[in-house]
Amino acid sequence: MELKRGRLIDHLHLHAKDLDASRRFYEAVLSTLGIPVTAGDGHFYADELWVDRGEPSTRVHFAFQALDRATVERFHRDGLAAGGRDNGPPGERDYHPGYYAAFLLDPDGNNVEAVYHGPAKRSADAVTVAW
Repeated sequence: MELKRGRLIDHLHLHAKDLDASRRFYEAVLSTLGIPVTAGDGHFYADELWVDRGEPSTRVHFAFQALDRATVERFHRDGLAAGGRDNGPPGERDYHPGYYAAFLLDPDGNNVEAVYHGPAKRSADAVTVAW
């Protein structure tokens, strides 16, 4: 068995009131980023993200890395089309030079961001965990 994992967050667990609406939203925005979503019985997951049905729903802010500005723009467009609400259109932010991001509220009100930090060389695409 082998898994690919990110570098900072081991996992993020969200509770959704309407699991189907959440899955549609995350399938749309994550497919833009090249991340597949796997559906299960009462949950779905994508890499470090796990979402299941729950009350109350969670309210958090988190960001996905994007490969370029065009990907940030597609993330925002596809997320709006899949039921997300605008929480900040694609554009440069003052956080640091080159920070280009867009923000959406998912069906439960979580603030979901896609960010491109500008041209950079990654040390690895992902961490591989193997047993």
